Amino acid sequence: MTPPLPPAAVAVLACPVCTAGLAVVGAGLRCAAGHSFDRARQGHVTLLPPTGSPHAGDSAAMVADRVDFLAAGHYAGVTAALAGAVLADGPPRTVLDLGGGTGAHLAGVLDAAPDAVGVVLDVSRYAARRAARAHPRAMAVVADTWAGLPVRDRSVDRVLVVFAPRNGAETARVLRADGRLVVVTPAVDHLAELVGPLGLLRVDPDKADRLADSLSPHLVEVTATAHRQQLLLDRSAVRVLVGMGPHARHLPADALAAAVAGLPEQVAVTVAVDVTTYCPA
Repeated sequence: MTPPLPPAAVAVLACPVCTAGLAVVGAGLRCAAGHSFDRARQGHVTLLPPTGSPHAGDSAAMVADRVDFLAAGHYAGVTAALAGAVLADGPPRTVLDLGGGTGAHLAGVLDAAPDAVGVVLDVSRYAARRAARAHPRAMAVVADTWAGLPVRDRSVDRVLVVFAPRNGAETARVLRADGRLVVVTPAVDHLAELVGPLGLLRVDPDKADRLADSLSPHLVEVTATAHRQQLLLDRSAVRVLVGMGPHARHLPADALAAAVAGLPEQVAVTVAVDVTTYCPA
């Protein structure tokens, strides 16, 4: 049986047609104007605009790889760093994870914030199916984070963006006046040991500047910290790591398999991310 949606999470959502608030009616959501949105049997709700979205999002295979890699605990340090940044300004009551994928990082944040509820927005229906079961105090919504967010004005305490695109204007709109955006981005040396041997995409050294530019003038940087750790991964874990991210879109499966086969049995891999907190301007 599908568990009920957390009322406090539903309360932050808005109708993608008319922007009115939504309420649980029957097995789905409906606004005062009568626009209704059914809840899928997997537990998520789709709140795309009437025109839909041009973005397909992550494939089923990419999502399956992400589930496996995160379940193995390889990015637990990243989640802990994210949760620490979220709680640095006090415990939140509402957390919105933009491009949150399977909801694993949000679940870690909610474990650290026992009074909070969360909402994952992701354009991939495969990710949303997983995110719907990520945490009992969270719900999953299929939505395009590049479009207008189906979220009410000034309704959330924290917005998370982990390895996902940022929408500065919309993020500032949905944050409370004392809210915070917490962004996790790869640093230049992230997965550096795999870039050459596997032909992975390199992190732009100007990425931090481009991030700031994309959020200005809507949000202002408050703090920034760096998280670094070393993982020891076998070939199977490396294949899954590459398959779950943007590299999978650029590397044919057979080419990736051949490249991974040429690696040592165990590979030391650097996890290097920057965790940056912003407030509304």
